[in-house]
Amino acid sequence: MPIVAAYMVPHPPMIIPQVGRGSEKQVQKTIDAYRAVAAEIAALRPETIIVTSPHAVLYADYFHISPGDRADGNFGRFSAPEVQFRKEYDKELVRVLCSLAKEKDFPAGTLGERDRHLDHGTMVPLYFVDREYTDYRLVRIGLSGLPLSDHYAFGQMISRAVEQTGRRVVLIASGDLSHKLQEYGPYGFAKEGPEYDARIMDAAGRAAFGEMLEFEESFCDRAAECGHRSFVIMAGALDGLDVTAKVYSHEDVTGVGYGICSFRPLSENPERRFLEKYRTAQAERLQKRRENEDPYVRLARETVESWVLERKTPDVPEWAPAEMKQNRAGVFVSIHEDGRLRGCIGTFLPTRESIAREIISNAVSASARDPRFDPIRPDELDRLEINVDVLSAPERISGPEELNVKKYGVIVSSGSRRGLLLPDLDGVDTVDEQIDIARRKGGIRENDRITLERFEVVRHV
Repeated sequence: MPIVAAYMVPHPPMIIPQVGRGSEKQVQKTIDAYRAVAAEIAALRPETIIVTSPHAVLYADYFHISPGDRADGNFGRFSAPEVQFRKEYDKELVRVLCSLAKEKDFPAGTLGERDRHLDHGTMVPLYFVDREYTDYRLVRIGLSGLPLSDHYAFGQMISRAVEQTGRRVVLIASGDLSHKLQEYGPYGFAKEGPEYDARIMDAAGRAAFGEMLEFEESFCDRAAECGHRSFVIMAGALDGLDVTAKVYSHEDVTGVGYGICSFRPLSENPERRFLEKYRTAQAERLQKRRENEDPYVRLARETVESWVLERKTPDVPEWAPAEMKQNRAGVFVSIHEDGRLRGCIGTFLPTRESIAREIISNAVSASARDPRFDPIRPDELDRLEINVDVLSAPERISGPEELNVKKYGVIVSSGSRRGLLLPDLDGVDTVDEQIDIARRKGGIRENDRITLERFEVVRHV
């Protein structure tokens, strides 16, 4: 049996009366919509409710599924300890889901939970559901820092697990929208905030799940959204199905976006296999990119492939142009997967005898030794975009007025500490932002005396 319904809901604790103490009335439309959703869920009488929550256990490279028999929770963190929960977990559904993940070597399972108390991203939706219906077991799932395509694929896996168990299941995708919708809001305003809310509510209202895969990570970061990955898991769980979508409400009066939608699956429709379409389009785009890549990017890509597949560092190829073999410069190699940074290592001054050798060395390091990421796997190679930045020699400058975020990168130094930031980066719009990020990368405190250097970059894409 497939998932019988899915819901996209927010999780602000203030809409719980015992927490809001009257302030919840400012988002009454959201509360009314929540009550309508809870009544619908009660009418469906699910055996199990799956909640995907941004505030459950979260890892950069792993989807966490809460283990054990049960979990407790309350709103004590929000001055309402009397609002309590005790939920039995659906251990069989969890077991089947973990088994599927292991079979596919997919990074999901029950490892690593330290605190088995329910999070507010789970409790807020269940507060409303429990007022109408309580005869269900729970599966609680966290998000990850993996690409959106992996979240969608995990949703597909959840759907298969539901079908294998024959459970009657409702999926709740918990997540707020942008946190930057109003100047008076707790996080201020960014122009990407209203843009995000408009785009996600439009896509949800049309059940245009493929469009959810196309939100750039940098755009989502600037919008300070909370639930996008949660919504993409939900979309994956409904892959290949016609869906009836309904928008109940959208509010932004607190400066944070709250959207509520329902999705009722109908019959199968191969035209709605959105991850398959997305990956086909990505593969075609990357193939065209490879056909037009210059020697700098080609060398970096072939180095990454050689290292990942064979653990071999290649020699400088005969086809490399003389400028790469004879000149020296600092080089950064950046690797992205599905729009998400996957590795970036560079040298701001030359450390090898040629630019070609610099590219080879840094391409290996970016694919295998960036401490922020796991080494790149062979199955990722077809999805990678690689850029090579060749740096000019740094020059000392007297102050920020000699910088331009589009033209110059910056090196901020204080004693032996040094932080670098490349120019023309998405989301870095001012010199102050550029200096601040570079300073923090170098572990330099805000009040430390600093010196500035600038450099230019030739970017090969």
